Amino acid sequence: MCGIIGIVGRLGSNVNQALYDGLTVLQHRGQDAAGIMTENNEKFNLRKGNGLVSDVFYKRHMQKLLGHIGIGHVRYPTAGSSSTAEAQPFYVNSPYGLALAHNGNLTNNKEIAHELVTEHRRHVNTTSDSEVLLNHLAVQLDILSDQMSIGGEPFLNVDSFFDAVKIVNESVCGGYACVGLVNGYGLFAFRDPHGIRPLIYGKREYEEGTEWVVASESVAITALGFEVVADVQPGEAIFISTSGHLFTKQCAEKKSFTPCIFEHVYFARPDSTIDGISVYQARLNQGKRLAERLIEDWPEHDIDAVIPVPDSGRISALQMANTLGVPYREGFVKNRYVGRTFIMPGQEMRMKSVRRKLNAIPREFEGKNVLLVDDSIVRGTTSAQIIEMAREVGANKVYFASAAPPVRHPNVYGIDMPAVDEFIANGKTIDEINTTIGSDRLFYQNLEDLEEVTGHKKTNIDGFDSSCFNGKYITGDIDKAYLDKLRAERNDASKQDSIAEDEQGIDMHNHQT
Repeated sequence: MCGIIGIVGRLGSNVNQALYDGLTVLQHRGQDAAGIMTENNEKFNLRKGNGLVSDVFYKRHMQKLLGHIGIGHVRYPTAGSSSTAEAQPFYVNSPYGLALAHNGNLTNNKEIAHELVTEHRRHVNTTSDSEVLLNHLAVQLDILSDQMSIGGEPFLNVDSFFDAVKIVNESVCGGYACVGLVNGYGLFAFRDPHGIRPLIYGKREYEEGTEWVVASESVAITALGFEVVADVQPGEAIFISTSGHLFTKQCAEKKSFTPCIFEHVYFARPDSTIDGISVYQARLNQGKRLAERLIEDWPEHDIDAVIPVPDSGRISALQMANTLGVPYREGFVKNRYVGRTFIMPGQEMRMKSVRRKLNAIPREFEGKNVLLVDDSIVRGTTSAQIIEMAREVGANKVYFASAAPPVRHPNVYGIDMPAVDEFIANGKTIDEINTTIGSDRLFYQNLEDLEEVTGHKKTNIDGFDSSCFNGKYITGDIDKAYLDKLRAERNDASKQDSIAEDEQGIDMHNHQT
């Protein structure tokens, strides 16, 4: 998962600080690398590197990121290298000078990359599908540019840009949300035809004109003082000129609108609204329904307290406690300076990290039967460690609840899930999972309930991409060969081999395109 943002400010202003602030708001979407590119006087300025936003950008970098238009990206890799060369945004010189930041995953990346090299002689320098997507868009714009010129010079109008995006949408598969720059012309953004990955835009009015922002989540818009305008619709593209004029167009045939449900389970911030659905309310609903099912199955439960696994399990746990009629307690204190275990390669590294990340409060566990609530269970490493910690500080019985169903299938649309054989639910019943993680009783949300309470029936959404739970891939192009390849790329050994030591970062300033 990655986070993207793009801003068109007023002429004469600088958007570097706003891009930085927006990326810090989106930091939860990627902790591997960060990057900002701005355009100033038709020249690109770039800074990107490995680490958190605060690690990558210093005052000396910000002072060089001048310009009233720019894009930013926070990244973690779904597969492949973690070197600085893979950090975004990417850019190409031709045509015009193009830059792009991307959230998602192209499922036919290899085929598009092969075509770029063999048919168009484009050089692809990394393993990133984002660079492939940028070059593919560049090829389409180049072809259209040859058909349009003024005085012999290539000229880009908005319609030709939208035509290029339409061709891209017809030829690439997967989930993607993109934001980018066309040097001298403006900022663009587009979303895949199924709307799998989120994208939303907003504005801020001044007497001198309108400023625009595009981002992965609404919280990045409101936190910067902008007003939300709308979600970018599936297959829709927007173009904002350097002077601040907005153009929109549907650039794909209508398909089922099925955004990723895991955004509402885990990834998105609770203060975001995605495609008209409040993430906070969705997680409250998930907790309420799970508690109702628990009461149906176990009306005479002996739960003394509901304790969340911080942070993403907190909202569901709160509503579970209210519905069960038992106290809600904070039993774990989180060290916020340790990265997510979910995105750490290597089982040994994850196990060490759990102990460094959480510490139990003994008085909330001693002699009690506690229900621990988390948003989901993927590998089960964290769950088993937390249950053991609860017992060590005196819990009598430890029950466990997951606000999501068992994760049994890989996500192919941009979420860094492990290889299938590393899922704790792989080939196991719920009772067997319960035994493996060491809980006294285990409760899972069922998928039908999850989709219902998340709330798509009150919006224009047709359903959800729930492929990690049910194995149904809505793009229709995923076969066993693809999943086998993905498994090889995502296993712990492969990820451990790909860890890079590159921490210097990349700077590029005053680059004439």
